[in-house]
Amino acid sequence: MPRSYSVRCFSGFALLLVATSLSETSPWAALWTAPCILIASLLIAWGAESAQFFVAQGFALAILAWMQTLPEFAVEAVLAWKQQTDLLLANLTGALRLLTGLAWPVIYLTAATVHRRRRRAPLRKIHLDPEHSIEVVGLVLPLIYALFIWWKGNLHLYDAVVLVAFYLAYLLLLTRLPPQSHEGVEDLEAIPRSIVRAPRTTRILAIAACFAGGGILIYFTAEPFLGSLVAVAAAAGLPSFIVIQWLAPVISEFPELASTFYFARQERKARIALMNITSSNINQWTLLVAMLPVVFSMSNGAPTPIVFDSAQETELLLTIGQSAVAMVFLINMEFTWWEALAMFVLFAVQFILPAFFGEGIRDWITAVFFIWTAASLLVFAVRRPPKNAFGSFMATWREHIAKRPAAAGS
Repeated sequence: MPRSYSVRCFSGFALLLVATSLSETSPWAALWTAPCILIASLLIAWGAESAQFFVAQGFALAILAWMQTLPEFAVEAVLAWKQQTDLLLANLTGALRLLTGLAWPVIYLTAATVHRRRRRAPLRKIHLDPEHSIEVVGLVLPLIYALFIWWKGNLHLYDAVVLVAFYLAYLLLLTRLPPQSHEGVEDLEAIPRSIVRAPRTTRILAIAACFAGGGILIYFTAEPFLGSLVAVAAAAGLPSFIVIQWLAPVISEFPELASTFYFARQERKARIALMNITSSNINQWTLLVAMLPVVFSMSNGAPTPIVFDSAQETELLLTIGQSAVAMVFLINMEFTWWEALAMFVLFAVQFILPAFFGEGIRDWITAVFFIWTAASLLVFAVRRPPKNAFGSFMATWREHIAKRPAAAGS
């Protein structure tokens, strides 16, 4: 009992310390935190680029996604500890919609621009590798469970258990995949290429230093950077909900956007950039959502559910719908130009249409997302294309996962 109490007190002290600095950070802090976040983004991207040649690419991207969202976890932890339930889903939904609605189109645009410049031809689509089906299929269960959370209108500790189990199963599948070959080493930038070619001990230390250094920089600089922007927004009279939903995620997701741009501009690695974002979606729909009732209950000193109001339920359902459309776009294991355009348009109208038709238009936008998802799944069920995420997932399972126990026992 004393040990549990001391752990709770220490956690509470740490979170309250972050919360205090958030409200007292000067706007001038952006001058030193912004370069730190940029450096952290490069370090993490170099580490992931190097590590994918020695562990399964999907596993490396999963770890990359987790480290990139450390600022997001910190912001959500502060809000949950301070029991600001009206802002909890603002930050979460804003971040998730930015990832698919803005980052995916940017990935395609970047890859298409590089492709046209090098080959003098348009890039029609980005093709995924068969192993990437794990990320696509791995998004299905968290989205279904998110619908269940929306339906019951609250978030309990048992939800955290289920969501963490989803993520651990996803991570376990990724660890069973083989590492990437060395065929693409020449395509790497100078620093990650040097890391890959270094002796084993040096290589391990360099990759660990990239991840650790990037993670530490993000952890200690993202929050004061966010605090400085909040201070500027407060001085300008902007609503806190808008700041938390859109401005905070832009900052906390910046390392991720920088890393995906780093991948996408190498053309052949555009698929990795897409999977980086998809892995982050899984990460946030599972671990990040699971963290909220845990920290919220710690703050109360007893298991306490987070109850949503009608506005939060609307935001959550809209976000689930957008993520569902993003998921069905990848079922055929490719991402086309018109899908990138559609994701951006459906994201942009969430800002434009309410200004003309009122906030109620969000319900219609949500309906469009779910109708599109249902129609796409129906077409998939009727046509059953030979190349699809579910078929690729089963093939990957048979080739890399189902054989492992037999190989181990032989």
